[in-house]
Amino acid sequence: MKHLATWLLLSVVVTLTGCRGGNTVSHEEQGDTLQLKYSSLLTIVQQEGYTDVTVSNPWKPGKTLHRYLLVPKDAQMPDGLPDGTIIRTPIQRAAVFTTVHCSLLTQFGVGESIVAVADSKYIKIPYVHQQIQKGLIADCGNGLNPVVEKIMDVKPDAIMLSPFENSGGYGKVEELDIPLIECAEYMETSPLARAEWMRFYGLLYGRAEMADSLFAVVDQRYTALKQQAAKAGQGRSVLIDKLVGSVWYVPGGRSTIGQMVQDAGGQYYWANDDHSGSLSLPFESVLEHSGEAQVWLLRYSSDHAMTLSELLGEQPYYNQLTAYRTGEVYGCNVEQSLFYEQSPFRPDYLLSDFIQILHPDITNLPPLRYYKKMQ
Repeated sequence: MKHLATWLLLSVVVTLTGCRGGNTVSHEEQGDTLQLKYSSLLTIVQQEGYTDVTVSNPWKPGKTLHRYLLVPKDAQMPDGLPDGTIIRTPIQRAAVFTTVHCSLLTQFGVGESIVAVADSKYIKIPYVHQQIQKGLIADCGNGLNPVVEKIMDVKPDAIMLSPFENSGGYGKVEELDIPLIECAEYMETSPLARAEWMRFYGLLYGRAEMADSLFAVVDQRYTALKQQAAKAGQGRSVLIDKLVGSVWYVPGGRSTIGQMVQDAGGQYYWANDDHSGSLSLPFESVLEHSGEAQVWLLRYSSDHAMTLSELLGEQPYYNQLTAYRTGEVYGCNVEQSLFYEQSPFRPDYLLSDFIQILHPDITNLPPLRYYKKMQ
């Protein structure tokens, strides 16, 4: 549950000021802008001798979260660089605080660049744990308060972490004089926009061509699935996730999950909501607005497949939900699946699950990857 609550918190909270500059950056006209299809937060401009990357602040429209200047390691430092965080590329040694980015780097074939991680107990990547046991990857403890001495010992070129709003900064990590890569893709407002950030990470690690090719595959498959769902007509109505303590974190209408449900043709009760994170609601409000949903999709963390009776044991009021009474409950066990590791950069995998569940008449798709019907 701590893993699930941590991930949900990422969907609710919002971020540190960057550069970390305050105003939006105006790029030089002579630069060659990389055309991004979906991302609203990234601007990438190829300049002579370096690549200028601006990350817009998703919580403060018109402001910049961070500006990066990517300079090849085998080239001289260009004269007259603008203000920004200089990163020599390709990155060869990195401290990576999130499981999803560890997964992406191993997929890029640069897993050996990971020299430190945080919250290792939440990283379900065998390679990472093997390297930790060999002493080749340092475990820096809690990602919100890492052991900075361990980071210093491995001398990373950069630190990859997720930004939080109103968190008070990155603490001692900001004092290390090591570039901080603020991985804000989870605040994009569409699944493909979030996935497109792999192109930025490809530039950082010398895997730009590989990242572009992989994203093209994801884009094509996701779009084809979306079109298939549209042709099938309106799917079933759906309720997402469950109570965490006394709060139900409902994906906002502009969140990646909320958008994906709509792309799958599902009837989503918060489709018109304009939040890109989650809404923190009491059970009574969820029951009033979506208690009659035909399908209930929820994530949980357990060492075994949860049953309907166990679910009711958590909260007896769940039996007021139509989907519970009809047995149309599908659970994603984040401990026994690669939901967090895969789905952010492979939204086509997750969309396939959603379509099959919301359109039970569609039968030509691969087996469910993340969600299973609760017994």
